[in-house]
Amino acid sequence: MDAIARRAGTPCYIYSAAGILSRYRAYDEAFGAAPHQVFFAVKANSNLAVLALLAKAGAGFDIVSGGELFRVLKAGGDPAKVVFSGVGKTAPEVEYALESGIRGFNCESEAELSLIDSLAARQGKKARAALRVNPDVDAETHPYISTGLRENKFGIAMEEVEAVYGRARRFQNLILDGVSCHIGSQLLNSSPLVEALDRVLELVERLRAAGTAIGHLDLGGGLGVPYEPGDEAPSIGAYIERICERVKDRGLELMVEPGRSLVAESGLLVTRVLYRKSNGTKEFIIVDAAMNDLVRPSLYEAYHEILPVKRDPRRGTAKVDVVGPVCESGDFLALDREVANLLPGDLMALATAGAYGFVMASNYNSRPRAVEVLVEGASWRVVRTRETLDDLIRGESV
Repeated sequence: MDAIARRAGTPCYIYSAAGILSRYRAYDEAFGAAPHQVFFAVKANSNLAVLALLAKAGAGFDIVSGGELFRVLKAGGDPAKVVFSGVGKTAPEVEYALESGIRGFNCESEAELSLIDSLAARQGKKARAALRVNPDVDAETHPYISTGLRENKFGIAMEEVEAVYGRARRFQNLILDGVSCHIGSQLLNSSPLVEALDRVLELVERLRAAGTAIGHLDLGGGLGVPYEPGDEAPSIGAYIERICERVKDRGLELMVEPGRSLVAESGLLVTRVLYRKSNGTKEFIIVDAAMNDLVRPSLYEAYHEILPVKRDPRRGTAKVDVVGPVCESGDFLALDREVANLLPGDLMALATAGAYGFVMASNYNSRPRAVEVLVEGASWRVVRTRETLDDLIRGESV
């Protein structure tokens, strides 16, 4: 970490290639001989080098925008292993996806089915699609990342979805051969995922009985990772085994869309201490990373373990707020946290930052975004250069 920070500067995102690949293989190998495909949720970490790493390992990709499709193709991803999810697909995005030859769409409304059907007709193609069902299962996670309840914007309600499948038969350019479901993110208990699966399997049987040939089941992602001490993440292998037991002999190809559980623990954000400050009742460590670099603490009240890059036991610890330079009271990385007693010039690492870190970064306060580094074995390389001041105004004019 120290060597990388000296060469690449701070703040700096650092990813482990070995960590990412080991988690991908944990999913892929757990399925055994069952027909399946693992699609990486690109929204978790869209760096080209990360996508290329996974593409070479055989992963597919779950995208939610035309820009994510562009990234996957630039990284060497196979368009036939791409599924397009999300509630607000635009006509140009759908056209781009059809032209690229993606595997299919996870659709969330009848209007979306109609749009895809008409655009596929213009191109003389048949588009594969699945309807995303909302099973009304509480994922027991942060409300901002819960997606499977009736009040969430995602999916079609369970009591309505069979009628939608029936009406969808009129579309001549759609092959509606799947069911999709995703109830939320950062689940530390896999039981809600299994409960949702059981409800969806009952739906599949009813759809087949009504004449809809369902051939695949997309279960989305959602497995959590241990951000805080004491957190225990579900076993990837045990979760997949529970799925396979329930789906065995049903003639279904299984699809999963992990994001966070592939990359979160394989990433760190390294930042340098700028100042120490006390206002009498509160002690602050001011660092060069800020909410524009890692917004999760401000947005989700998220916890990231803070580690000294070089530990000096003689210094002890201090209870502090770790804050950045952005001009907002909400600019913090940790509040009232007992951390190593770091001094100006020292480096600290925020753990479990490989997912929803850089991808949610911004240029707020006209701050260039951080550099990204990939560690491969004993070597490392910059996989996204730090933005320059000129980068901040690219595309603008007086």
